[in-house]
Order: sequence, then C-alpha cells, then structure tokens
Amino acid sequence: MEEVRMTLRLPADAAAYLDEKARENLTSRNAEVVRAVRERMKRDQELEKGDATA
Repeated sequence: MEEVRMTLRLPADAAAYLDEKARENLTSRNAEVVRAVRERMKRDQELEKGDATA
C-alpha cells in the first residue's frame, strides 16, 4: 500500500480524544486517524450503495 505523509492540524480537544483512544486501543494517534477515515469511507460507500439501489 502506498503511503502519503502529511501534517495534520487538529483542535486540542480532538488531539486529546485521539490520545485517549490510542491509549485504550494500544495504538498510535496515526492508527486512530486511519481507523476513523476508513470507518467514514465504509459508511459513505454503504450509503452510496443504498442510493444506487433506491
């Protein structure tokens, strides 16, 4: 899988949330960002499929 390196600016509360989730899941901030984006991608794809069959 190709990777893209980027700088991400977050509000302090969002960064704190990522830190908390990373500790809970024994992962990194980066892993939590990737997880959130992938979950959103999956949700959007499911919604698009629903629209296509309607």
